[in-house]
Amino acid sequence: MEAMDASISNFSTVKPSNPKPNATEEESFRRRVDEIFQKVDKLEQRVNEVEQFYLNSSSKKQGSSSKGSSVVKDKEKERHVPSIRKQQQEASRREKAAEKRMEELMRQFGTILRNITQHKWAWPFMQPVDVKGLGLDDYYEVIDKPMDFSTIKKQMEAKDYKNVREICTDVRLIFKNAMQYNDDKSDVHVMAKTLLAKFEEKWLQLLPKVTEEEKRREEEEAQAQLDMQLAQEAANAKMARDISNELYEVDIHLEELREMVVQKCRKTSIEEKRKLGAALTRLSPEDLSKALEIVAQSNVGFQAKAEEVDLDIDAQSESTLWRLKFFVKDALEIQNKSAASTGGNNDSNKNNNNNNSNNNNSNNKRKKEICDAIAKTAKKKSKKPSS
Repeated sequence: MEAMDASISNFSTVKPSNPKPNATEEESFRRRVDEIFQKVDKLEQRVNEVEQFYLNSSSKKQGSSSKGSSVVKDKEKERHVPSIRKQQQEASRREKAAEKRMEELMRQFGTILRNITQHKWAWPFMQPVDVKGLGLDDYYEVIDKPMDFSTIKKQMEAKDYKNVREICTDVRLIFKNAMQYNDDKSDVHVMAKTLLAKFEEKWLQLLPKVTEEEKRREEEEAQAQLDMQLAQEAANAKMARDISNELYEVDIHLEELREMVVQKCRKTSIEEKRKLGAALTRLSPEDLSKALEIVAQSNVGFQAKAEEVDLDIDAQSESTLWRLKFFVKDALEIQNKSAASTGGNNDSNKNNNNNNSNNNNSNNKRKKEICDAIAKTAKKKSKKPSS
């Protein structure tokens, strides 16, 4: 065991068969590794963006999608999807067109307002109510939101109204406030009721155009949202393809670096392979499984979790052998430290050992089978006649 530990401890300080790499070569290695790590970090960020997009998309679609709508969306995806920039430009164009149409509706609504404000009974509603001058002490207790035509005109000029319906609401508020505060038989109440009826009559003539514009705006917004969604999906699909290609390139670079490192190291001797095989048998069942996973990474047909494992140390590549050496060294060091720290607490650990006996027996059986396979392979190799 001591001989194996000594051999393993020297793995990281072995002399290369080729001349020792100079400072320039080492710096080149470090620079290439740093570049790869930076590239991987950027790829991870892009992957997270793609994942977040599809997570948000799936959450929005839950509960709202139907079979019919899915068919429609599938057909939409089949057509050419413009870029996100073009979608944004198209959305801006539609917005400007919608604003012009709304301005036309407001112009027509302005004609209705002039018709109402020019009525001979409109004068009480042209300016804000003079609460103090008229001594209306309870006015603000009865009326929550005062309104008049001069206020509406100012808000229209300032473009505070987003659509015609908002102006319509304020016009109605003028007359309803007057009817609410004044008695049914008062002149102001009668004047407000009469003008409100005239306004509603004019409003009904404009309402079909307003409804048509609202419906058109809603359809355009829904289509724009769908187009943007499809454009975003297309962009993320392209990003996913690019990421896949770049990851492939990263794998190639890493393999090149790995081969370069292996070439700088001397070949593993027969004695070191023997000691490595012996050291593998001293690993815990968990560490032994990890070691087999290392072997499986370089051997497509090797099944690390199979019931019967036939591990041929001599058949492994230098890269795999060096990775196993470093892993075994670290694993045995941790095992030895753990055994030393728990050696004085045997009495307190008896109950735990009893509870875990069944699991240990199973793990030990698995380990014994693998170790026997390693020993069997090593025995076969030792019997081969030397050439």
